[in-house]
Amino acid sequence: RSSAKLVAPLGCLVSRQKHTLPDLPYDYAALEPHINAEIMQLHHSKHHATYVNNLNVAEEKYKEALAKGDVTAQVSLQPALKFNGGGHINHTIFWTNLSPNGGGEPKGELMEAIKRDFGSFAKFKEKLTAVSVGVQGSGWGWLGYNKEQGRLQIAACANQDPLQGTTGLIPLLGIDVWEHAYYLQYKNVRPDYLKAIWNVINWENVSSRYASCKK
Repeated sequence: RSSAKLVAPLGCLVSRQKHTLPDLPYDYAALEPHINAEIMQLHHSKHHATYVNNLNVAEEKYKEALAKGDVTAQVSLQPALKFNGGGHINHTIFWTNLSPNGGGEPKGELMEAIKRDFGSFAKFKEKLTAVSVGVQGSGWGWLGYNKEQGRLQIAACANQDPLQGTTGLIPLLGIDVWEHAYYLQYKNVRPDYLKAIWNVINWENVSSRYASCKK
């Protein structure tokens, strides 16, 4: 599902596996009524698949540009790598952040950290919702971990900008607010979608990510 690390001594790339679309850990209809099956199927099998395919194409072109020493082509491919690479990274996290058995509140260390850094779970939920609603156009709302400060932090990213690659924060929970994530069910009322998605947040996954990044 992920490519080998790219090593380019003397302008040559090592061979690597192509990126592939990860399987969902649940059925397309499993998140209903909060996110319907049609949205999930299109989102996963069409939108995410497109990012994966375009990322593989961009990486292949980048490999060729490196081999030729064509710096201009390398620079011109950066936007495609960022957009499609970010789309693949973000969605791979997003699917695991959701669960048909989700909702409620986190427990243990994550809950203590949320209370410490935001005052209460209710205040955290309100802030992440507001940041996500406020994204202009397309993008993501995130709960991330600031490793330098040892604290949780909320951030918004435009388009498919990946959280860690653009802010340095380690991603714990991402909320996709592109219209393709909700429009078929919630039309243009993004706040209704954001109200619903809290019912399927996989706090076990978020807690596991938090524990891992603290090591």
